[in-house]
Amino acid sequence: MQTESFPTEMVQLKSGKPVSGTSRLASLSPEFDPTSGLIRVGGRLRRCSEAELDSVHPIVLAPQHPVTKLIIKDYDKKLHHPGPERVFAELRRTYWVLRGREAVRRHQHQCGECRKWKGQPEVPRMADLPLVRQQLFKPAFFSTGMDCFGPYIIKIGRRNEKRWGILFKCLTTRAVHIDLLMSIDSDSFLMALRRFIARRGKPNELLSDQGTNFKGGERELNESFAALHEELQVHLASQQIKFVFNPPGAPHFGGCWEREIRSIKVALKVTLGAQTVTEEVLRTVLTEIEGILNSKPLGYTSSDISDIDPITPNCFIIGRRDASLPQVVYQDSGVLSRRRWRHSQLLADHFWRHFIKYYLPSLQVRQKWKSEKRNLQIGDIVMIVDSQLPRALWPVGKITEVHPGADDRVSSATVQVEKRMYTRPVPRLVKLPALSDEE
Repeated sequence: MQTESFPTEMVQLKSGKPVSGTSRLASLSPEFDPTSGLIRVGGRLRRCSEAELDSVHPIVLAPQHPVTKLIIKDYDKKLHHPGPERVFAELRRTYWVLRGREAVRRHQHQCGECRKWKGQPEVPRMADLPLVRQQLFKPAFFSTGMDCFGPYIIKIGRRNEKRWGILFKCLTTRAVHIDLLMSIDSDSFLMALRRFIARRGKPNELLSDQGTNFKGGERELNESFAALHEELQVHLASQQIKFVFNPPGAPHFGGCWEREIRSIKVALKVTLGAQTVTEEVLRTVLTEIEGILNSKPLGYTSSDISDIDPITPNCFIIGRRDASLPQVVYQDSGVLSRRRWRHSQLLADHFWRHFIKYYLPSLQVRQKWKSEKRNLQIGDIVMIVDSQLPRALWPVGKITEVHPGADDRVSSATVQVEKRMYTRPVPRLVKLPALSDEE
């Protein structure tokens, strides 16, 4: 190994000459050991009588040599894949690998076992805003995200029962609609959806996670539509609601409405605390929280009194910033005309004008996931992150299908683990080095 890596230095040291000053071994004061025929570190510790020969004068190795890589691999395996400093310190007892820390880190980056214990998912750059977030000049709740939260304990007479909340959020105007569910099944969800449509209008599409009540509700609606007469299907096809489901284990796909659920839970904790209330009280509190969230300003709120007031979702829904405040008087002539259609149209124009001018530009910045990452590809070996299991039991499988977004960045993938298929988002997948068929 040393003859292949340091041919000039080997010749100089065998002939009793020092290595040249430009040699990469010059700082080590190398010496030739005639007993073993190896180049060792001369160094400055030769007077240390208590240390062993290999520790005082370790054998010099080049980092790129294949045998050096095998030695590092052997140490890493014997030590059960610890951190790079631990492997490097144990290696230094016998061998002096040039740029040894870098060589150990490079090996552990390519080691499958090390990646299993220390590898992290590589999240692609944050995608552009989807079309559902930019449905301008559309009615409120045209594209809606929904999710359930709870349960909460209510008091009925002398017994306690559970109730759940459901949130519908307009992905463009940020308006919210909150309702109460008797149970978490499909029938209760469908009745809540009918109440939502009666009050807010039919949405064009509904986005949610893969909750069993949402999936079951979609299945029942599709079965009811399929049972209709063909002529009715033709007329009602354009009235169907499109369901879009996020991949399992991907709450960040619905961050737009998941954040509102956090606001609801904080408001309920402050309002109710640990007390058990009646269903009527809980429904009233949720409705008041809905009004508070719809009165929340969109975008930056200026402290200058001369600046215009910020818009809120209520500006579009009820024509004023806050339901508890009186009707605002605009300077535009005709806004308070007797023609109600012109009145409502001017209010909507006022909302969209300020929405596009002040709020929409604030969505340009990417708060995280700013760098480009390599897309996962079919055939890659990955480990599925499961927060309910210890890391040693996370399943390992092969990617059989990728699901790129509109920007061609892979956001989720289908992974085959033995005979089962899992669809998971990229932040839940840790890429591993290629494994052999036996592994």
